[in-house]
Amino acid sequence: MERCRQQEGSVHGTAAAEHSRILIHLQQGRALVWRADHARRIREEHGLVGSLVGALVRKPRQNTRLGLPLQLLPEEARLLVEIGAARLVHYRWAADGTDVSTAVEEKESYAQFLHHSYEEQRQLALQEKKRTLESLSEQIAEGRSKRKRQRVEQEEPMESSSQGPIKELINLEQTFHFPKEAMMVQIPTAYLRPGNEEEVDVQEVSSEWPYPGQKNHEARYKVFRDLWQKGYYLTNGGKFGGDFLVYPGDPMRFHAHYIAICFPQDENIALSDIVTAGRLGTNVKKTVLLCSSSQEGQVIYTSLQWSGLQ
Repeated sequence: MERCRQQEGSVHGTAAAEHSRILIHLQQGRALVWRADHARRIREEHGLVGSLVGALVRKPRQNTRLGLPLQLLPEEARLLVEIGAARLVHYRWAADGTDVSTAVEEKESYAQFLHHSYEEQRQLALQEKKRTLESLSEQIAEGRSKRKRQRVEQEEPMESSSQGPIKELINLEQTFHFPKEAMMVQIPTAYLRPGNEEEVDVQEVSSEWPYPGQKNHEARYKVFRDLWQKGYYLTNGGKFGGDFLVYPGDPMRFHAHYIAICFPQDENIALSDIVTAGRLGTNVKKTVLLCSSSQEGQVIYTSLQWSGLQ
């Protein structure tokens, strides 16, 4: 169950190439992973979950199925950096405005790429449409002739489809409409232009990374790391009134067993909060863990289960 000790030894014992480390981008205080292969490695190799927060391009208002980027909890991002598996970076604009002009050029280049892609896809769709109509032209002509004979008696027979193309094939190049909404669009998931990336030190406070030294964050991180070392999977527990939901395995396969609530060691807990947490855990069929760490760094757990009045 203790995945960390072996993993840390292998990570620090081998000088992994810089480009093989997972790249975590800080944007407005959020830790985001844009590359699909990095998001997969985070889950498969390191047992961390995160949450997908990207909207689908064609259905941006739905929230049932989300995609990249993967947003990490501050504790997840810090853990990945500390075990040497990831780099935490922040992109900065140049003060002289050169990055702004470059961004405009890249936007225009991407617009040209989209236009070229649209024209290419339109031609492919046109060719497919033409092949379909040609293969069905005889059936279409016979069907139309039959319907016309049924409506009009003593009508001269229509020309066979073999004597000429059906009307849909005439000027198909000019009449064919391929909506831009139907085109396939490749969405970049990584910033390709190198440079202007500043690596962020997770131990130092900055405008983009304000967590180091915060009492609540330090308490949460110690608990998070300890449970992760024991082999548990953790996700945000805000919707259950806690700091973390604790799973015995991958959340795709298991329900959470615990609700972890973290407190600094020297902080008093109101009795009403303890009662509320215990009743909440019982209602959702989970055990509440009150978590804190000692001065020596050892994490202490107290479990709560509501038994009601005897």
